[in-house]
Amino acid sequence: MSKLGEILRERGPIHKVGVAGMGYVGIPSAVLFAEKFDFVLGFQRNSKSSGYKIEMLNSGLSPLKGEEPGLEELIAKVRAQGRFECTSDFSRIREMDAITVAIQTPFKDTVSLEPDFSALEEGLRQIGRYLNEGMLVVLESTITPGTTGGMAADILHEESGLVAGEDFALAHAPERVMVGRLIRNIQEHDRIVGGIDKESTERAIELYKPVLTKGRIIAMDSTAAEVTKTAENTFRDLQIAAINELALYCEAMRINVYDVRAGIDSLKGEGITRAVLHPGAGVGGHCLTKDTYHLERGVRLANSKLDYPPDAESLYVMARNINDFMPIHMYNLTSEGLSRLGKRIEYSRIAILGWAFINNSDDTRNTPAEQYYNMLIRDGATVSVHDPYVSESGGIKISRNMEDCLRGASAVAIFTGHSQYSNLKADMIKKLTGLHHPVIVDGRNVIDPDSFINEGFVYRGIGRGDKNYHYII
Repeated sequence: MSKLGEILRERGPIHKVGVAGMGYVGIPSAVLFAEKFDFVLGFQRNSKSSGYKIEMLNSGLSPLKGEEPGLEELIAKVRAQGRFECTSDFSRIREMDAITVAIQTPFKDTVSLEPDFSALEEGLRQIGRYLNEGMLVVLESTITPGTTGGMAADILHEESGLVAGEDFALAHAPERVMVGRLIRNIQEHDRIVGGIDKESTERAIELYKPVLTKGRIIAMDSTAAEVTKTAENTFRDLQIAAINELALYCEAMRINVYDVRAGIDSLKGEGITRAVLHPGAGVGGHCLTKDTYHLERGVRLANSKLDYPPDAESLYVMARNINDFMPIHMYNLTSEGLSRLGKRIEYSRIAILGWAFINNSDDTRNTPAEQYYNMLIRDGATVSVHDPYVSESGGIKISRNMEDCLRGASAVAIFTGHSQYSNLKADMIKKLTGLHHPVIVDGRNVIDPDSFINEGFVYRGIGRGDKNYHYII
């Protein structure tokens, strides 16, 4: 038996689990662990921006807004049972048998492809200071391939003097969650678990297996796990880019992308696999907007020759560029709609419906609406924003009163598919704008074009080439 194997055998089963980072990943993970293990500590910095989470969680409340089925009930349950606590005292890491790290890893920019690992490094150093022999450390954050066995192992060694794979177990088990279904995703999605060695992988499996209901464990080494996470998000981004590009083509050819999509999706049978997604106003969130660059950086840092067509742009980076263009396309559609009425962006009042990047959530990370907003402000528009779940974002005031947002607007742009927006009434919106011919730009295909066109609106929709050139009634 290896040294680490002997240490883990003497330490015994996992009883106490720590989760560093109380966000969209850390909170549901922590309370699910609390159902299966003796005690769980959630570690959260007591900062001005996020320290409030500590008190809320310890009061049995969820700091996450939006619709998250089962989360608040589970937080209240494990708090009442005394199985979960949130703390800013990182010295209590020494009490844990295992600790997971769910800290965001954004990129500084998309030119240098250098990630901002400062928050992750700080978290790892905190863990390293209190790391004990035989503990398990698992990175759940999305990271550049090679980070677990490289930077993470080095930092933990620097702070503790302990060696990963000899004195403690180290693994990567990437999160695979979507806001709006956090609890279900953790329980039902297969879990990728990759240790830096066999013992680390087995210890990480011991941690994650109890929380799975339908999902299964897929074991591999840590670098393969890192590539799996970055690649699966890169593939999804590629699929979104494919349908977004098709939507642009359909607009130019004056046809309906949703008819084409239904036709493509109708072919099913043996050997036929495809995922035809939906076009939209842009891609937001923490993962898809950056994981392509983690994958690209991992290849670059591998220091191995990449056999690839000379001077060809990466297909994945090209897909990123297409998805980043969609808020610009929304701006262009808005400008075209106003132009049909002899108006322009400058001096117009424009209402944005939806600031969160995903339906029925308060998650505003990398929202595509922000790029659109900034372009409008730059070009002299007056802009109001409505979102039923968000009240402020980066200093931008966001109203939860839709009537106030829409009143006097020359154009309305739908950026998020919140369920509230699928019930928008053309006559009500027209009355609020006070115009005979307002403009409406549907970035999520949530309204019926004809009902708005018949009410006198100038309609523009992504992929709706069949409607974008209508007569003004």
